[in-house]
Amino acid sequence: MENELIRTLIIDDEFPARKLLSEYVSKVPNLQLCGTCENAIKAMEVMRTEPIDLILSDIQMPDLSGLELVKSMKEKPLVIFTTAYAEYAIDSYELEAVDYLLKPISFPRFLQAINKVTERMKAKRKETVPESTERGFFMVKADYKLYKIDYDNLLYVEGQSEYVTFHMKDKRRITAYYSLKKLEEELPANDFMRIHKSYIVSLSNIESVEGNMVSINGQKLAIGKNYKDALLSALNV
Repeated sequence: MENELIRTLIIDDEFPARKLLSEYVSKVPNLQLCGTCENAIKAMEVMRTEPIDLILSDIQMPDLSGLELVKSMKEKPLVIFTTAYAEYAIDSYELEAVDYLLKPISFPRFLQAINKVTERMKAKRKETVPESTERGFFMVKADYKLYKIDYDNLLYVEGQSEYVTFHMKDKRRITAYYSLKKLEEELPANDFMRIHKSYIVSLSNIESVEGNMVSINGQKLAIGKNYKDALLSALNV
């Protein structure tokens, strides 16, 4: 977890506040600034197009307040509210905010809040760990649900930064917060193999190998040059 970046979005209608928080984010190695927005409407547009782990949001803003923004979200990232007003603290914790920072915000106080975020992310990561068993399936937590994934139904896993997507024979796709490297260690080695920095595949579902590509269920996936020899060996080629 320490090596994984926390994708962060800043939302504040005041430029000096956005500038200060951007500087603070740049000082913390495990934070990745994905954007700054002057209002909640623009923030919603950003979150529709890319995954955000953490929002640093002001509360009093035009059109839509920070509290209203978080209430409107079906799938909520972690939230730290940044505001000049103390009276919204109870409302923020009812929304399960990680912390509530009163302006002016010092860097030590900001860092204290980020440490809470890191701990919350670790806990979330543990909840998402597949529960491998001898029963031929494992459980994955995503979208506030537990999903059962049968080994026989799993075609391949695609890594996307700190998220992975499970691609299934039954056409389902489940995206969860998880490390592809960790998953590589936990899936049955006789049945699944990493073939690229972004892919783990089911060996039994490989239809063909052509050059540096494999075909699985009609989908062509790249083979990384460091993985090809091991893959061919596993396929007895």
